[in-house]
Amino acid sequence: MHTASIESLIETFESLPGIGRKSAERIAFHILEHMTPEETRSMTDKILETKSKICLCESCQNLTDSSPCKICSSLKRDRTTICVVESPKDVSAIENTNEYNGLYHVLHGALSPMDGVSPDDLKINELLLRLTDGTVKEIIMATNPTVSGTATAVYISKLLAPFDVSVTRIAHGIPIGSDLEYADKITLIKAIEGRQEMK
Repeated sequence: MHTASIESLIETFESLPGIGRKSAERIAFHILEHMTPEETRSMTDKILETKSKICLCESCQNLTDSSPCKICSSLKRDRTTICVVESPKDVSAIENTNEYNGLYHVLHGALSPMDGVSPDDLKINELLLRLTDGTVKEIIMATNPTVSGTATAVYISKLLAPFDVSVTRIAHGIPIGSDLEYADKITLIKAIEGRQEMK
């Protein structure tokens, strides 16, 4: 049985995504047992400092400490392609592949009427404004392969119809190193639909 203040600290960490009860307890007790007041203050100051410096890029809506962000400002990026993702974490994931050299657009969510997320809650209008000068030739829909992610991709692709852009969707399929027998039906369907010519 924890004291009320310790329990409150544990619940604070438990509220973070991906942190369960056990992990929250470990973090809380590490701070309480092993960190000095100076180290704790330094950590909280760093969080507050970072939070105060971060804003949304005026162009792609990604989190940044300067606007436009480094990606949008880079002259080396392909400005004819925009990859549309749900969250800033998705930008990091794609950048880590070192395979994509275009620009991004972060929606900050996906359509979900059940959760009260409508088109007005997403950065969709900001995407449409980026297409008015005719520079962009392809929009890659890289929303998650979930019901809400797919619905978002379909909704946006319909809005893009009046523009002179090609709209593509990233392929979803079998993870490398896994067996077909363990793949679910939807994954197999998407893998077949996303097949490419062997070279």
